Amino acid sequence: MYKNYLFDLYGTLVDINTDEWCDEIWDRMALIYTLSGAPYTGKELHENYDRLVQEEKKKIPKSKYTTTPEPLVENVFITLYEQKGVSCDRETAAYTGRVFRALSIKFIRLYDGVHELFKAIRDNGGRIFLLSNAQRIFTEPEIRMLGIYDEFDYVMISSDEGVAKPDRKFYECMLNRFDLDPKETIMIGNDYITDIKGSYEAGIDSLYLDTDISPEIKGELLAKYKIMSGSLIEARKVLFGE
Repeated sequence: MYKNYLFDLYGTLVDINTDEWCDEIWDRMALIYTLSGAPYTGKELHENYDRLVQEEKKKIPKSKYTTTPEPLVENVFITLYEQKGVSCDRETAAYTGRVFRALSIKFIRLYDGVHELFKAIRDNGGRIFLLSNAQRIFTEPEIRMLGIYDEFDYVMISSDEGVAKPDRKFYECMLNRFDLDPKETIMIGNDYITDIKGSYEAGIDSLYLDTDISPEIKGELLAKYKIMSGSLIEARKVLFGE
């Protein structure tokens, strides 16, 4: 029986469909910037956004990561204003980011069985942690909206740490911060690389969920447990025999 349960979010607990590449979304965001005094076309804004994300990655100290740096996207939204001569504070940048996220989401919902699995973990004395490749300005409001933010003992998001899965340093951030024993810890996720291979390299067991947004498996699946139906209800049965 494990004591610590690390969860991926999107594709594991939350079913989501987004389209951040749609020209119409970038045209709308360009209008928002332009109405705020920072004139852009949709194409110009998209190109600048992509460039600035890469520049932010290069600013992250190498000591934070081994292979996978994670930028703080608020800095990108701030720079997009400032390079047009408009000052921007972090609150405005966060709001702009949430508008962008709202425009890009087609749907977002919990998978069946989330609350039941969390209850089983608690009933068996376990702790629940989120370990997500994400931006806090997007993810925290979403998990609060879905009613699961307070279910976690701790929410660790890659944008806060400057490193992302599958980099073992991201896993080690969680292990070290809470003095977790890897042998008493399991990672539950839907990506055979970021969640499964990454946790394996950090010395953590894993449970793989093959959900509708899981990447195609093209190599060895290193999970101790495999739920090819993607069902969290089945995961609960595998972990707790319920």
